[in-house]
Amino acid sequence: MSTTREQPIFSTRAHVFQIDPATKRNWIPASKHALTVSYFYDATRNVYRIISVGGTKAIINSTITPNMTFTKTSQKFGQWADSRANTVYGLGFASEQHLSQFAEKFQEVKEAARLAREKSQDKTELTNPALSITSHQVLPSPIISSNGPGEDKLFRSQSADVEITTEKERLKKMLSEGSVSEVQWEAEFFSLQDNNNKLVAALHEANANVDQWKKQLAAYQEETEMLRQRVAELESQGAHDSSSENNKEELSQTLEELELLIKAKDEEIQMLKSQKCGRWEAEGEREETLQKLQACNAELERRLHLAEQTLAETLAEREKIQNEVTKVAEIMDVKIFELSEIRQGLAKLVESN
Repeated sequence: MSTTREQPIFSTRAHVFQIDPATKRNWIPASKHALTVSYFYDATRNVYRIISVGGTKAIINSTITPNMTFTKTSQKFGQWADSRANTVYGLGFASEQHLSQFAEKFQEVKEAARLAREKSQDKTELTNPALSITSHQVLPSPIISSNGPGEDKLFRSQSADVEITTEKERLKKMLSEGSVSEVQWEAEFFSLQDNNNKLVAALHEANANVDQWKKQLAAYQEETEMLRQRVAELESQGAHDSSSENNKEELSQTLEELELLIKAKDEEIQMLKSQKCGRWEAEGEREETLQKLQACNAELERRLHLAEQTLAETLAEREKIQNEVTKVAEIMDVKIFELSEIRQGLAKLVESN
């Protein structure tokens, strides 16, 4: 794309979506992050385009025509249909102001495209006299100038077309709003589920540390108790064996060693008790974490119930819309049949005139 030929006239950032070609209802995100979306003007061809590039791939390449319409489906979401690309583009903005600016620029570019088309048609008529004469000869149509039933039938056919178009736009808007609401509820549900899994993992880790500390403390207490019993046995042996002086000295030395060992074990027990206080604090934190987890689970269940209720309401609304679409289709069939009769009548009227 040459910079001298095509220049950007407006740029913004938005999340880009495309309609699902299979269902024609759900949105498919075109990228994981927000992209730059720009209006470009091609001075050589007098054409306006909307372009967005993700990496080396053109996500949006849509030529603006006077027949296009940009629709705001929510406070931060808008969409338009491109018949040439055979798709519907959706843009999610960071604020309502960005959406309004994009919509206003879309209307300006659309009007500029219309004027450019009219100017191009005027140039074509001026450069081709035969076409200009033919077009002026066709203008005074006997259908429009005739008085009587012909004018009434023409007016009714035009109003029927306008009514059908308006009804189609209204149904498209309702369907797109329902799809966006479903996507938002699903995203919130998965976020809550991820937070719940993280809290459960942290709780399991805290429980494993507490169990290890408890086992270590029990081992130290068991070893201390065995040493105390050994001291008691040695003391009883010393009382019964008072006749042997050597045994007394050995016993005294052994007692001193055992007392030193007991003193060392007592110090270890004191240290373990201080660590136990820290473990009690960990127990308190574990209880607090458990309470938070329970509260989070309750909130998750509440939101899940609300999401299910909203989804049920959305499905009911969608069924209602489908019923309305069916009714509109029947009305359209009737009106198309009326239009065919009107056209046949107009054709007969033209032939008779």
